[in-house]
Amino acid sequence: MAEEKFKLTKKDRLHVFWRSQFLQASWNFERMQNIGWAYAMIPALKKMYSSKEERASALKRHLEFFNTHPYLAAPVFGVTLTLEEQRASGEEIDNAAIQGVKIGMMGPLAGVGDPIFWGTLRPVLGAFAASLALTGSWLGPLIFFFGWNIIRMAFLWYSQELGYVQGGNITQNLAGGLMQKLTQGASVLGMFVLGVLVPRWTNMHFPMVLSEVDVPSDEVINFGTIAEAANEGVLSGDMLRNVVGQIQSGMSIEPVEVTTLQNTLDELIPGIAPLLLTLACVWLLRKKVSPITLIFALFVLGTLGYVLGILG
Repeated sequence: MAEEKFKLTKKDRLHVFWRSQFLQASWNFERMQNIGWAYAMIPALKKMYSSKEERASALKRHLEFFNTHPYLAAPVFGVTLTLEEQRASGEEIDNAAIQGVKIGMMGPLAGVGDPIFWGTLRPVLGAFAASLALTGSWLGPLIFFFGWNIIRMAFLWYSQELGYVQGGNITQNLAGGLMQKLTQGASVLGMFVLGVLVPRWTNMHFPMVLSEVDVPSDEVINFGTIAEAANEGVLSGDMLRNVVGQIQSGMSIEPVEVTTLQNTLDELIPGIAPLLLTLACVWLLRKKVSPITLIFALFVLGTLGYVLGILG
């Protein structure tokens, strides 16, 4: 009967879930997320402890130091709820044991959230939404706002439930390399998707002329006859179809064939210049070059390239 008395319902866990959205609302430099953590735990503590002294002791227990990725705090909430249930039911679980589980989990989880959420999901979803916005579609910001919050809140709820169901056993999964595999997989996926977006988001144009070759007169479309026919009012559909056919057959529309650096690069490997620029920036960032320095360097190179006629 005692265990049943202190069993949290789904409604109780939902209260904790909703309050956990404000985990960082009272972030402080001394104990980091402890106030937001204690605020989220209040509904469960009220349910499990009836006396004022027990509630005060439990609340004080959860005002200790806590800090991890705000989204990866959810499974820690779930495990802590299970431990509090067991303690309220009479099992010998002291304050140090509960705090030890929280500290033991928050370390490994803190390093998982950045590559998964900040390094993969958010940039990919943001890039997709921004590409829609650049085309003038109003769906771009809506997709990002609703898509991101659906992903975030779904993860928070289901990972909290996973921690609640698994209890202390979830630490065995963490120790078995699950988090490392998940982090590596998310990083690879993020690099693959962002690599695909490189030619879409990085534009480089090289108008510098490499050669000019006169085209034989019999290989150039004679637009003079079209202009004369238009002036005389005798321009027909057959004449226009003939011009289209000549263009499709490969005849030149200009008497001089101009080859630019951009034409040459496109014939070799389309998008090679943006790719090389991106790889160079990544290499410099790994060499600890400041992003601000890279931004100013790209600005100077772009300006010089435009002045010299290399970039357009």
